[in-house]
Amino acid sequence: MDTLLGVLAHSALAFGLVAVSFIPGVRVDLNAYLFGDILAVSASDLWVIWSGAVAVVALIAWRWSQLLMVTLNPELAHASGVNPKREQLVLTVSLAIVVAVAIKVVGVLLITAMLIIPAAAARPMSQTPERMAVYAALVGVLSILLGIYASFKLDSPTGPTIVCAAALFFLASNVVKSIRRV
Repeated sequence: MDTLLGVLAHSALAFGLVAVSFIPGVRVDLNAYLFGDILAVSASDLWVIWSGAVAVVALIAWRWSQLLMVTLNPELAHASGVNPKREQLVLTVSLAIVVAVAIKVVGVLLITAMLIIPAAAARPMSQTPERMAVYAALVGVLSILLGIYASFKLDSPTGPTIVCAAALFFLASNVVKSIRRV
């Protein structure tokens, strides 16, 4: 299922970009779509981003226990009366909203990194799924702030710099976990 999702996502991107290239008189800035341009985000874009964020947080908060149960043990969830297919749909819709609102900021190619790296950085610091969700959100916000600041200071592309900041948080959390184990 994950492979199919990856293939469909990247194929849809490729077909969409090829289709746009055939529209006469339209020039598309592929760098903005692929790598994002956080500095080009307008006030209306911010409304869309905040609306999407509020919708996703509300949806996740509303369905948290069911989503967690389905994620950890689908058979137990089904036995408890929770429909695993419905919860997977809720999670997929949440992911689609996040991707749709984040494309302009970090770009299509970097969105996967910003979905995975903060959660991976939060995992070594977390004992519960709830803490991991909070820590991942914190790592994501700190990565964005640090990435924007570093991008400004280094005159580097903003989207990739944000992902580099997230990668540094991932590295730091794993180094700290390794040191604590010793």
